[in-house]
Amino acid sequence: VIRQALAGAGLSVADVDVVEAHGTGTTLGDPIEAQALLATYGQGRPEGRPLWLGSLKSNIGHTQAAAGVAGVIKMVMAMRHDLLPPTLHVGEPSPHVDWSAGAVQLLTQAQPWERDEDRLRRAGVSSFGISGTNAHLILEEAAETETVETAERSGPALPVVPWVVSARTGEALREQAARVVAHVAEQDLDPVDVGYSLVATRAGLEHRAVVVAADRAGLLDGLVQVAEGHSGANAVVGAARPGKLAFLCSGQGSQRLGMGRELYDAFPVFARALDEVIGELGLPLQDIMWPAEEAKDHGRLNDTEFAQPALFALEVALGRLLESWGVRPDFVAGHSVGELAAAHLAGVFSLADACALVVARGQLMGALSTGGAMIAIRAAEDDVAAALVGVERVAIAAVNGPDAVVISGAEEAVVQVAARFAHTRRLRVSHAFHSPLMDPILDAFREVAEQITYHPPTIPLVSNLTGALADPEELCTPDYWVRHIREAVRFGDGLQALRTAGVSTFLEIGPDATLTALADRDGDAVAALRRDRPEAVQLLRALGDVHTRGVPVTWSALFADRSAHLVDLPTYPFQHKHYWMEAVQDTVDVEQAGLETADHPLLSAAVALADSEGVVFNGRLSVRTHPWLADHAVMGTVLFPGTGFVELAIRAGDEVSCPVIDELTIEAPLVFSQHDAVVIQVVVGAPEGSGARSVTVYSRSENALDEPWLRHADGVVTPVEQKATEQTGSDMGVWPPVGAVAVSLEGFYEELAGEGFGYGPVFQGLRALWQREEEVFAEVGLPVQAQDQGARFGLHPALFDAALHALAGTDPTSHTGQGPGVQLPFAWQGVSLHASGATALRARLHPTGPTTTAISLTDPDGTPVATVTSLTTRHLFQLHWTPLT
Repeated sequence: VIRQALAGAGLSVADVDVVEAHGTGTTLGDPIEAQALLATYGQGRPEGRPLWLGSLKSNIGHTQAAAGVAGVIKMVMAMRHDLLPPTLHVGEPSPHVDWSAGAVQLLTQAQPWERDEDRLRRAGVSSFGISGTNAHLILEEAAETETVETAERSGPALPVVPWVVSARTGEALREQAARVVAHVAEQDLDPVDVGYSLVATRAGLEHRAVVVAADRAGLLDGLVQVAEGHSGANAVVGAARPGKLAFLCSGQGSQRLGMGRELYDAFPVFARALDEVIGELGLPLQDIMWPAEEAKDHGRLNDTEFAQPALFALEVALGRLLESWGVRPDFVAGHSVGELAAAHLAGVFSLADACALVVARGQLMGALSTGGAMIAIRAAEDDVAAALVGVERVAIAAVNGPDAVVISGAEEAVVQVAARFAHTRRLRVSHAFHSPLMDPILDAFREVAEQITYHPPTIPLVSNLTGALADPEELCTPDYWVRHIREAVRFGDGLQALRTAGVSTFLEIGPDATLTALADRDGDAVAALRRDRPEAVQLLRALGDVHTRGVPVTWSALFADRSAHLVDLPTYPFQHKHYWMEAVQDTVDVEQAGLETADHPLLSAAVALADSEGVVFNGRLSVRTHPWLADHAVMGTVLFPGTGFVELAIRAGDEVSCPVIDELTIEAPLVFSQHDAVVIQVVVGAPEGSGARSVTVYSRSENALDEPWLRHADGVVTPVEQKATEQTGSDMGVWPPVGAVAVSLEGFYEELAGEGFGYGPVFQGLRALWQREEEVFAEVGLPVQAQDQGARFGLHPALFDAALHALAGTDPTSHTGQGPGVQLPFAWQGVSLHASGATALRARLHPTGPTTTAISLTDPDGTPVATVTSLTTRHLFQLHWTPLT
C-alpha cells in the first residue's frame, strides 16, 4: 500500500519526512505496521534524515472511524506550526520490532519541522479499517505564494456596499449578524473588505440577509436590525425558495431625466454597455437623458423618437450589468417597446439589428401627427370590448390585469367610451399607440423589419401579442414585429403565463417601478430602479431582494477592481441540536417490588399505605438524570424550583382524586449537588371529613440514608368540587390584551444573572411582556430541546417558573405592589390544573396585595391551562458588606 501511494504521487521514500501511524497499540499490530515502514521509508534515506514516526492515539486517544482523518488534521496542523508533536507515553520502542532494520525513529519528543526553500514538506498518514482495509495518504504542503501588495483601485469606489450573511436557520442568521456586528465594532475594518470577505469566504445558505449602506455606521445599524429579526430601510431578510426569475422590461412612459447617470458613474460594466448601445443607435441620447440644464417636462426625452431608444439603451445596459453579477433570467418579457429590449437580451436579434428596429419604430411613431388619446379603465376586458362594438378608430391597447385595460385611438371617441366607466385615468402620451392610428406607419416599418436577421431566443420570451410563451418561428418574422406596433399588449396574460411556468420572482428592468405594481403579488416583484431613490442603493437593494428569495447572485463580481481584501470574520454560529435521548435515571421494575408505577418524570413509584388511606410516592432526582434542573441556579446553587413542588403535589393529589391544591407552603429549599442524587417522598395523608388530604414533600441524599428526612413543603389538596376554580382566562382570547403596553425584555436574563439568578436555556422561557396598570401579561415557552419533556408533565416546572419571571420584568415603580427585585415563591393557594402537557403559555398576573398575586395561564389559543388564586412571594436578600472608612 505504501509503495502504491508513493508511485501514485511520483515520489521517493526520501521525499517524505514523517508518517502518522495508525498505531494499534497491540503486540500484534504494531510490529506489522513498523516492519512495513522500516522496509519502505526506512531504506535509502539521506544521512541524518530519519523518518519520524508518531501516532495521534497517544495524544488524544482512539478516534474510532475518524482515525484516518484525525491523523490528516494532525499533520496539517504540524505544517502550520512548523513542529512535529511528540508521541506520548512511550518509555522505549517496542522490543518486538527490529528498529535497526531501517532509518525510522519514534517522536519521543517534539521536533522542529520548518519550511525548507529547497524542498516541500510531506507527511504520510496510515489508517487501517475493519476487515483488513488499509489506506496510506501522502500530504504535501502548498507551495509558498508571493504576497501581493494592495493594488490601486482600477475602478470607481463603490457608492454603497452590500454586506451579505446567510445561515441554515433563521435563529442562526440572527446570531451570525450579531457576531459580525460585534466583530466589526471592535475592529477598524474597511466596509468594502468586510463585504467582500462575507461573499468570498462564506457559503450561501438558505436563510439570508443583505444590508446595503454607504458607510460603516449604516451597515452596522442594518445588521443590528437583522440580529433583532427585522428588515429595514437598508436591510432585507428572507429565505431561499424554489422558483424561477423573469426580467420585465418596461415601456414608454417610464422614462425620466437622469436615468442611468448614477449607474454610469459607479459601474464600469454598465457604462461600457450603455456607450456601446448609444453608439449603435447613433443618437445623442446622453445629452437628452442627462441634460446640462434641467429641462422642462423631461424635454426631448418625452419625444417618442428619443424615449424609445433611450429606454432600450438603459434596459440593455442594466441587463448586461446584472448578467455580470451572475443574475440570469429564466424568462424575459417586456411591455410594448420593452419587448424589443427583452428580445435582444434573449438573443432574438443582434445589437445592430435591434437598434435599427428601435430607431425606426421611434422615428416612424414620432413622425405621426400628434393627437389621439389613451385612457386606462378599471374594468374587465370583456366589458370594455363590448363598449367598443361599433366604435371606429378605437381599440384595446393593453390588458395589464383582470380589471386593468387601456383603450387608444381617436380622442373624441376614446373619451366617449371611457365616460361609460366609473374609474378611468387619462395617460400622458403624444400618440395613440397600439391603435388604428398606427396604421399609416406599418408598411414602412415592415420594410425595416424585413432587413433584420432573426434568431430563436436562447431565453424563453413571453409575447405581448398572445400573452403566452412566444413561438420561436412566429417571433422570428417581420410580421410579428409589425403586428407588435398595432395590436394590444396582453401583459396581464403574460404575467399569468410566467407564474404557470414556475416564475416566483419578477425583476423590473427599467428606470422606475412601472411594471412592479402590476406584477407584484405578496412581494414577489422587485424594481431594479426607482425614480425617488439613489440608483446604486436601489439596484443593490433589489439585488439583495432577489438573493434572499433564492436567485443566484455572484456577489464577488461586484467587488472586482475595487481593491477589496479578505479579512477574518466570525465563524459560523452552529445551532446545537441534541439528537440523543435524554439521560434518565436507572429504572427497575417497581411492580416486582409490590409498588405501582408513578408514570411521572419526577416520581418513580407509588404505594398505598396498609394502615390508612394514605399514599406515598418515591423518586430520585439529580442534575445528571434530570439535566434541566441545573438551569435553575440561585446564588450559584442549583435549587428545585418552587413550581416543582406544585407539580409534585398536583400529581399526588390526582392519584387520590384531590386535584386542587388548597394551600402549599414551601418551608425549605431542595438543593442539588453536581454529583449526588436526592431521594424524594411525597406523602398524601388519609382523607378528612371534607375529603381534603394533607400533602408533604420530603428529601434526603441517597448517600446519607441514616440521616433524617428533610421536609420541604406542606399543604392540603382537595377534591375539585370543594374548591371552585377562579377565573379561567377566558378574557385572554384577545391578545395582546387591549390597553396593555409592551415591556422590553432586552438584557432581561442578563440582569437577573447579575442579581444571582443563573437561569439556563430551559428556564429562560419569557418571550414577551406587557403591562396594563397593575396587571402583567406574558408569553412564555419551552425551548425546542425541552418540548418533548413538557408533554410528560402536568405543567412543566420550568414553563410555570418562566411565567413568574414576568413579575421581575415590570417597572418596580408601577402599581404592581411587588416592589423592586426578584422574589421566590413561598405559599400557594387555590391551584387548579385544567390541561396538561403545555409547551407554551399566555399568562396574566394580577397583584392582590403587597406580596400576593393571582395567576391565570392559558395555551396560545386562550384555552385555560391553570389558575392560582393566590401566590405569596418573598424577596431574596443578599448580604453586602460596606467597607469602613
